[in-house]
Amino acid sequence: MERLCKASLSVFFSVLLIVGALPFNVQAKEKKIDYGQYSQVAVGTDGMVATAHPLASEIGADILEQGGNAIDAAVAIQFALNVVEPMMSGIGGGGFMMVYDGKTKETTIINSRERAPQGATPDMFLDKAGKPIPFAERSTGGTAVGVPGTLKGLEKALEKWGTRPIQDLINPSIKLADKGFPIDSVLAEAIHDNKEMLARTAAKDVFLPKGKLLNEGDILVQKDLAKTFKLIRSNGAEALYKGPVAKALADTVHKFGGSMTVEDLKKYQVTIDKPIWGDYQGYQIASMPPPSSGGVFLLQMLKVLDDFNLSQYDVKSWQKYHLLAETMHLAYADRAAYAGDPEFVNVPLKGLLHPDYIKERQQLISLNQVNPKPTAGNPWNYESTVANYEQKNQPNDRKYGETTHFSVTDKWGNVVSYTTTIEQLFGTGIMVPGYGIILNNELTDFDAVPGGANEVQPNKRPLSSMTPTIAFKDGKPVLTVGSPGGPTIITSVLQTIIHAIEYDMELKAAVEEPRIYTNNLSSYRFESGLSKDVINHLNNMGHRFGSEPVTIGNVQSIYIDHKNGTFKGVADSSRNGAAIGINKKGKKK
Repeated sequence: MERLCKASLSVFFSVLLIVGALPFNVQAKEKKIDYGQYSQVAVGTDGMVATAHPLASEIGADILEQGGNAIDAAVAIQFALNVVEPMMSGIGGGGFMMVYDGKTKETTIINSRERAPQGATPDMFLDKAGKPIPFAERSTGGTAVGVPGTLKGLEKALEKWGTRPIQDLINPSIKLADKGFPIDSVLAEAIHDNKEMLARTAAKDVFLPKGKLLNEGDILVQKDLAKTFKLIRSNGAEALYKGPVAKALADTVHKFGGSMTVEDLKKYQVTIDKPIWGDYQGYQIASMPPPSSGGVFLLQMLKVLDDFNLSQYDVKSWQKYHLLAETMHLAYADRAAYAGDPEFVNVPLKGLLHPDYIKERQQLISLNQVNPKPTAGNPWNYESTVANYEQKNQPNDRKYGETTHFSVTDKWGNVVSYTTTIEQLFGTGIMVPGYGIILNNELTDFDAVPGGANEVQPNKRPLSSMTPTIAFKDGKPVLTVGSPGGPTIITSVLQTIIHAIEYDMELKAAVEEPRIYTNNLSSYRFESGLSKDVINHLNNMGHRFGSEPVTIGNVQSIYIDHKNGTFKGVADSSRNGAAIGINKKGKKK
């Protein structure tokens, strides 16, 4: 990990963002933005922002530059991402905001995960014959929409840590939605790939105006969303959870076959959670507890791999990828069996991370062969409680969701690691007419077949994979990590941490190093950069990697160099992200 800062000083003096030097309002007015001129790597002394979109990074950096703290900036960024990455997150969804408080030294999570409405039933994703409704159908209807939590989460974060009023933080995004901005390549591709889904709802008027697909470089204007943001500016979160907006939202869900009511919205509350903690090679890892499966299985995989001394093998070796794949198979078998909302089911967290259980799982991994039948273990042997559910086989037709993650740090020592989502690209594709809110399909994160830990129940939170994480050394935060990508999120965070800590790679290199993902013997993914020889070797062992690479995740990360007093931000190249640092005179680099 020491190498993470080696390139910092050279970056500090050499990286100058041409566009970043312009005030954001000037850029928006001109509407001529070369996203390629933003840097994916930056260094700052007084703060850092790393997000998946340059305009969101600009808005967050502006808040820091004006004296706001990391939480203020994070709130402003989420509003901005709702505008510029409308297919990934927004006030129609939910998320997990992990905050390290530089003053109290405490790490806390604002959990704004969506909940099932009161009318939800365990069998609502089964057809009349009792068979699971195909994912493409169940993920685009009203029954898929969970009661959104993002706005309540932002409000709670400001109550606890904020220094700026919500009016100041939402204003830049009101202008951005009202005046428009040039569509980048990621959003353009998402619109094209989902045009049929968008065409059946009010979203068509925004993304397919007069039946014409918007393309990269076109100006996207969202007048209805700007109107909603203005209502939030005046009335806070109540603008969404009560009154005309709440009624329009519930009516829209009903129109598409769901059961959500105004009362469901009115009673929604976030929770304040503590991280799940684990040790890894001298670092303390804080990550997300259930209802996310992210933290516990991130920590489980790190513990299983720790004794294999991965760095004795080359970072691109077949040995490394084989051990990763075998560990993933075991962890995801446990995930399918035991993970759910702890308000409703017993989750064997102690057992899943117990040293003796970790040894049991390690013994199932051989360097010389593939485990032909990776199955869930029995962590209940290390628990005082028992399962209050059964293991149920689920259909394997679920598409990998998309999400966004960003990280913020400030000069007061505050750190934010925030993963936020509407699940699939554009969620359900359903937009609330007149208000511009895209609604999530988060309830399809529940099991389609009832009876297991993750079955649908009213007011229950569906299982998530979001894994916002902060790594600590000697009690101080040193690294933020997070990613989008549905169930692949956990493995993207895992491999970034391994590359940074186990392989001692510079942070940008750690983020860009090719990743793999596999949750069972019939599902494999790999990124460009793995050699054909390595793939062939793995497949000859019994793995089933395909022939074509894909993109896995989009990591946004910040390294905190306490020795030199700098922050190094990194945005993953898989999107058009940007890292922007704040320096003592406020100049962004």
